[in-house]
Amino acid sequence: MLVVGMSHRSAPVALLERLSMDETVRNDTTSRLVGRPSLSEAMIVSTCNRLEIYSVTNSFHSGVQDVVEVLHEISDVDIDTLRGYLYVRYADAAAEHMMVVASGLDSMVVGEQQIIGQVRTAYQEATDKGTVGPALHQLAQTALHTGKRVHSETDIDDAGANMVTVAVDEALEHLHTDTLQGKTALVLGAGAMASLAATHLGRLGVEKLIIGNRTRSRAERLAEHSREAGVPAEVVDFDDRHTTLGHVDLAVSATGADEFTIAPADIPAERRRDLMLIDLSMPRDIDDAVVQFDGVHLVNIERLHQTISGRGDHSAGHKDALAIVAEQLQEYSSEQRVRDVVPAVSALRRHAAELIEGELDRLRGRTPAIDDPDFEEVSRTVRRVVDKLLHEPTVRVKKLAAESGVVSYESALQELFGLVTDAPPVAVDVADLPEGKLTTT
Repeated sequence: MLVVGMSHRSAPVALLERLSMDETVRNDTTSRLVGRPSLSEAMIVSTCNRLEIYSVTNSFHSGVQDVVEVLHEISDVDIDTLRGYLYVRYADAAAEHMMVVASGLDSMVVGEQQIIGQVRTAYQEATDKGTVGPALHQLAQTALHTGKRVHSETDIDDAGANMVTVAVDEALEHLHTDTLQGKTALVLGAGAMASLAATHLGRLGVEKLIIGNRTRSRAERLAEHSREAGVPAEVVDFDDRHTTLGHVDLAVSATGADEFTIAPADIPAERRRDLMLIDLSMPRDIDDAVVQFDGVHLVNIERLHQTISGRGDHSAGHKDALAIVAEQLQEYSSEQRVRDVVPAVSALRRHAAELIEGELDRLRGRTPAIDDPDFEEVSRTVRRVVDKLLHEPTVRVKKLAAESGVVSYESALQELFGLVTDAPPVAVDVADLPEGKLTTT
């Protein structure tokens, strides 16, 4: 198992934007990845603050090189820049990383729950594309189960909130209030993030919501849900969204559009109130230049990165969450290692069975006078002896694989005969790998 990625912890927002992938690009990229000679499975987690390639490789260095070269081809970001910000996780370290990510422990806001859905979506997309095999399937299922356990069995949710909550809290500080009573808000988008924003604004007492989306029917559904929750809402055509900016207090954009949904030219020259803008998209929906106008404030992913990175790392639930991850990792690793040695043990037993049959045939040819009952007794005796000889090393190698982690598929036969090899997990930055491994041709 191999992870090559970057996140808010390792890379600037501008670079994450360049590597951000929508569903179409993700599907194309996973196909390119499994087309590489060293990679057999692949899935991609791409969010507003991380891009991670999870893959199965037959060679550590070749696998890293193939992933980085594909990222270079897709994004046109040069290899040296990628080397400076990418990190690598391998073997058990890769498995642990996915569990930590799915649990919200590596998020900008520790404990946020949106990431578990994003990991699930990445897994489902790659499965539908046919780039997930047995190894990624098992790891993804374990990671999702781990995330569910962390949120249900610990207080990690109290450590922070999702990105929407934190962004709105930041906006309220600018508005010098802790409530949205009497305020009107514009929400652009109708996907998961926009829906979360609309729901949270309603909880904070917003007086009215105006919703705009390219597909008007989706905006209408979101508005209807808002009204059912007791929050007045109306829909505006997406192309007319700018006309509302003169009479709203707050605007949230979460569309993931290819162009800005709000730019300086859209800000009305005459406004009766300050305007608070929240950009929840990656790439960015709102042009940073809007803040050139007096009374216009902006909260975006980059601003959140600077102010809340690491929130919740020392919370009460954090230690408990890490303990669950460690428990799940131990169980997962044991199962994987036992599964890895099964083919070697099976091959050894098949070989032993073939030897037995060959020797019994030779014995039958040399002793034609022996009657069938006696020959059957000899056959059973030989098989019992071989089974007993193989029983202890078979049990031993499976136990060592499950408990000590020293046994792999490649070393199983050696371990049966006392020759131990150890291939430890790896967690490094790509920049620390040999230069020659990441050159393009």
